Amino acid sequence: MPETPESASTAHAAEQKPARSARRWGRGASARDEVEAAIHDIENKVHDLEAKAREMDARIEARAGRSLTKAIFFGLVLGLALLFSLIVFKQVFMLFAAALVAFTVYELASALRFAGRDIPRLPLVIASIGVIPPAFYLGAPGLWWAFLAGVAFVSLWRIIETVRPAMRQPGVSLRTDLAAGIFVLSYVPLLAGFAVVMTAQPGGEWWVLAYLIVVIAIDTGAYASGVLFGKHPMAPRISPKKTWEGFAGSVVAATLAAILLAVFMIGTEWWVGLILALTLVGVATLGDLTESLIKRDLGIKDISTWLPGHGGFLDRLDSMLPSTIAAYVIFTFLG
Repeated sequence: MPETPESASTAHAAEQKPARSARRWGRGASARDEVEAAIHDIENKVHDLEAKAREMDARIEARAGRSLTKAIFFGLVLGLALLFSLIVFKQVFMLFAAALVAFTVYELASALRFAGRDIPRLPLVIASIGVIPPAFYLGAPGLWWAFLAGVAFVSLWRIIETVRPAMRQPGVSLRTDLAAGIFVLSYVPLLAGFAVVMTAQPGGEWWVLAYLIVVIAIDTGAYASGVLFGKHPMAPRISPKKTWEGFAGSVVAATLAAILLAVFMIGTEWWVGLILALTLVGVATLGDLTESLIKRDLGIKDISTWLPGHGGFLDRLDSMLPSTIAAYVIFTFLG
């Protein structure tokens, strides 16, 4: 049968169809390859950024002794909890302070027990928590009376313990143990109690927030400038990583933060912020060095490992606790 033009055209179209399909498949495969290549390139860049971030974090940790990523994360969590408790409802801050004091006292008492001081942890925690409500509702007099009651409670507990023959150990000094218990109560709940006293006053929560922000600025300024420019150790025998360059950075950061907070948050003159900044820089630095001296005497790097990137609660509160007294005095006379 002779081939007609229509059949020839149909045959030609049938031959061209697989060719066109092949070309379309080739274009589709090429597009998919390009997308996969782009995704693979993005994944490589993300992995490179992660590797660089880990490398930078490792360098900072080697220089400053802390993991920056963990420190930022847990610092934000504590900071937001503190901010909520101060601004939303003052009684919540009382509970927040009580929990913070309890954890800090327990870890410090544990560190002292590890060093050979036989001090009772549970009575210390109970006495420390008992200091906070009187400080909030009765002010400074309530804080002092609750502190003295706590000292009597812990001391009596330790004395009664020594009556039992099983609790008597050779080489244990009752006088030293009693002094260690008083030290813990003075260092943590008594100092923290002044922040609670301040918070309970009209407008006092803003002063507490201001002094805490200034102390954070001190720590941050010292950390950043010490990592970037630190060359001259301030107290190499006590804290080898603390430098004079870091101290200068803390002064600048504290001054800027305190003046801005004084003018725009607590509504005072700028020079009140300057007084607050210079006072807190000195007190916070001494508090940091004091805690470093305690850890050096105990032979430990951190009081505990409860806060990754920070060490323990006392490692974060070492500057804030003594600064509370300075802030309370300034608030009493200038607030």
